[in-house]
Amino acid sequence: MGVRGLQGFVGSTCPHICTVVNFKELAEHHRNQHPGCTPTIVVDAMCCLRYWYTPESWICGGQWREYFSSLRDFVKTFTTVGIKLIFFFDGMVEQEKRDEWVKRRLKNNREISRIFHYIKSHKEQPGRNMFFIPSGLAIFTRFALKALGQETLCSLQEADYEVASYGFQNNCLGILGEDTDYLIYDTCPYFSIGDLCLESLSTVMLCRKKLCESLNINVADLPLLACLLGNDIIPEGMFESFRYKCLSSYTSVKENFDKKGNVILAVADHISKVLHLHQGEKKLEDMLPLGPNKALFYKGVASYLLPGQKSPWFFQKPKSLISLDKQVVSMSSDPESKQGVPMCIDYGSKQGLPMCTDPESNQGFPMCTDPESNQGFPMCTPPESKQAVPMCTDPESKQGVPMCTDPESKQGVPMCTDPESKQEVPMCTPPESRQGVPMCTDPESRQGVPVCTDPESRQEVPVCTDPESRQGVPVCTDPESKQGVSMCTDPESKQGVPMYTDPEFKQGIPMYTDPEFKQGVPMCTDSKSKQGIPIYIDPESRQGVPMCTDPEIKQKLPPGADPEFKLEAPMCTNPAIKEDLVNMEPEVKQVTLVSDPDILKVARAHHVQAESYLVYNIMSSGEIECSNTLEDALDQALPSQAFVYRPVRQRVYSLLLGDGGDGTGTCPTVKEWFVYSGNPLRHPDLVRPLQMNIPGGTPNLKLLWLNQEPGTQARRVEALLGCFDLSSSREELQAVENPFRALCCLLTYLFVQVDTLCLEDLHAFIAQALCLQGKSTVQLVDLQLDYIDSRAVQLGSLLVRGLTTLVLVNSACGFPWRTSDFMPWNVFDGKLFHQKYLQSEKGYAAEALVEHNRSRLTRFHALKSVVCKACAKENRRIVSRQHWRSHQPGRWGRQGSGSHRTSSGCSRADPGQHWRDSGPGGPTDARLRRRTDARAGERPFRSLDAEHRASDLAYLQPRLRIRERRTLH
Repeated sequence: MGVRGLQGFVGSTCPHICTVVNFKELAEHHRNQHPGCTPTIVVDAMCCLRYWYTPESWICGGQWREYFSSLRDFVKTFTTVGIKLIFFFDGMVEQEKRDEWVKRRLKNNREISRIFHYIKSHKEQPGRNMFFIPSGLAIFTRFALKALGQETLCSLQEADYEVASYGFQNNCLGILGEDTDYLIYDTCPYFSIGDLCLESLSTVMLCRKKLCESLNINVADLPLLACLLGNDIIPEGMFESFRYKCLSSYTSVKENFDKKGNVILAVADHISKVLHLHQGEKKLEDMLPLGPNKALFYKGVASYLLPGQKSPWFFQKPKSLISLDKQVVSMSSDPESKQGVPMCIDYGSKQGLPMCTDPESNQGFPMCTDPESNQGFPMCTPPESKQAVPMCTDPESKQGVPMCTDPESKQGVPMCTDPESKQEVPMCTPPESRQGVPMCTDPESRQGVPVCTDPESRQEVPVCTDPESRQGVPVCTDPESKQGVSMCTDPESKQGVPMYTDPEFKQGIPMYTDPEFKQGVPMCTDSKSKQGIPIYIDPESRQGVPMCTDPEIKQKLPPGADPEFKLEAPMCTNPAIKEDLVNMEPEVKQVTLVSDPDILKVARAHHVQAESYLVYNIMSSGEIECSNTLEDALDQALPSQAFVYRPVRQRVYSLLLGDGGDGTGTCPTVKEWFVYSGNPLRHPDLVRPLQMNIPGGTPNLKLLWLNQEPGTQARRVEALLGCFDLSSSREELQAVENPFRALCCLLTYLFVQVDTLCLEDLHAFIAQALCLQGKSTVQLVDLQLDYIDSRAVQLGSLLVRGLTTLVLVNSACGFPWRTSDFMPWNVFDGKLFHQKYLQSEKGYAAEALVEHNRSRLTRFHALKSVVCKACAKENRRIVSRQHWRSHQPGRWGRQGSGSHRTSSGCSRADPGQHWRDSGPGGPTDARLRRRTDARAGERPFRSLDAEHRASDLAYLQPRLRIRERRTLH
């Protein structure tokens, strides 16, 4: 996380940049400096999760009551001294950082394997050195902080940029986190969460100015340094040879410095002594071995630039060379340089003027002094004005050209004589034509743009240079984007119309402005009506196709398109967005799978306010991810949570994106980056939506999200149960009291979905939820376990991932249930579940599991009955493990025994062989393709290609049940 090696360098080589500070004192000082402004700390929540999770037990699924109490104490400590906290969470993974995300997930897989090996060997929780945060911690921390009344935000890009930007723009007291990127951003002070002492409110502040003094570079050089060292965008190996060369030439290496420290010092030394010499004169690619990685490197540097900031390392053309011309008549002393300067007489003012000599013509020119820069400029006298004006030398003709001062940039601009008005006007020299052309000032950008004279109107029109033809093309200003758009002349009207350039054929196509979307749409001319018709560019054939407007949905559709399909306007989904490397700032690309602006606006608002989970990601980019879960890769008896809850996610995709209405699977696939055993994460799983089975059909999002009429709430509940495919058990589940209703829904789905769950597991889940209601946080802390069971560890994580899935479904369906009803601190405790699991395995009766409480016992049987009846409706009979052992010997083997029922009820042929290794087209694959489910709309998966077969064969896992209309035996 952050810049490679910088954290260790700061601790070992530059400890003086770390200063112990007290937040209470800093807040008081901030109030004195900014009266009426509340001291605010921006918290990078993802960096703080390990610090916040203080419970001793972490292996059993999470001590959520203890964790909630820890968060409450943290917030209270800061609010007591008048400090406001604003929490930021990662909302999505940027594509440039996907490789780094994958690398960390694979590393976590290896750590999890060691954890389970330790559990099986020692029957206890590993030490804190092997600590792994409980599954779902980041997700539920958002809701915990919101429940505590804190402002909690979810980012639309990488959170560290939004954290730094918020701190920079809102004059915040500082940033609290643990990421060396905050040393690189030029923002408010950076404080370490790892060194925070909550009792005294003291921590360590890392000063970026002191870091720059130690490295002999400027603050503006830090982004360059970070990219040369490697960060989350620039792979560490990209500039390894460059760093080695810097290290070889570095002469100040000391023996007590570590290797990483030497590298950082050497690269910083190269920046200060070599690159600074040519800064502003040469481009970075001329000074660094960027090669084919130039665009990525520039993007990496630009990723550290906050709104309004610019990098001096982005090349800007040097000012025009100044030449001089006139005869020498005397010498004077320049007070600045203390040297003699030639003089001449200005015949107009009769005053002496300093002179300089033109190195080309060896002639002298009078000079004037620029009051801004205190530099001398040569002068000439135009015949029209008869007044001396500054001049510069045209690099092509080698002749002097009059010059004026741009009031915005305070820089000299060459002038030419307008043949129409006979007045001097500014001009610029396009690099293609090498000739000076008149220019005007763009009122929006305040910058000069070349102009030409329209032969029809005799008026000046801005022009731009076509990169293909190298010729000037007239442009107009788009009123929406405020940007210049190329124009061409309509042969019919003889008027200029905007033009769209086809990226494939590099040809211009006329455009018109769509009154609905306020966007430019390519058009062609109808041969009969001579009128423009909008077209869209077919991505396959790269040809224009005329569009028609559907009167109902008000969208442009190709001829013959089905209006019910609601095809999205192609102009809204063009992923090709060119970026300016010089003035680049990170932007969130608005390329969405859903075209309804009202729905997207609601989804975005819920996302930013951290009220939903994954919904906006699905609708905007069609790409989601889920980090590691404590799952035993060697245990073939339990499926990965990624597959258990995939059918639920597929129905959510259908709800959010639509499924085509005819079950043909034409809805866009969703890219899933889910971590599970055997997945190398080289590519995302391509997952298709699954049609929902809801009485009355699938409701639309406007009804679920925006409609407040009576009866809408019932439709929301139907949609939620439909996502779990439990519509047939609606009455039984709705009758369950809170907070157990959501738990019963989740347990029913789990037991229908996973064959290897038994009655003892159900008893443990229900008993811990009931007993949790009557226990205090202190009682849960004091709870001791006889030993740790690896299966119970995975079951705990499986349930918690189910709770996060409930968050997704509930937000997608318009929040039919209260979010608090399925927060883990209300329905689940890891240690308590583990205790009940061990007791249930030993054969404890229900009375003992609920701790001999009659009220709990009554509710225990009621909840058990609801789950068992709901499962029976799906032909799933939950039986005791003892029953399985007596009737099905060997079926409960563990760790690759290979004797578990596949989706078709058969055993795997090769014991110990992982289901992914069986390969496509095998016996199980053939059986799956032949099978059809009795339920309408549920068909077996068909693989799109071999590369993504894993996503389509989710139900092939021998541990995961595909429901059939039959009993277990």
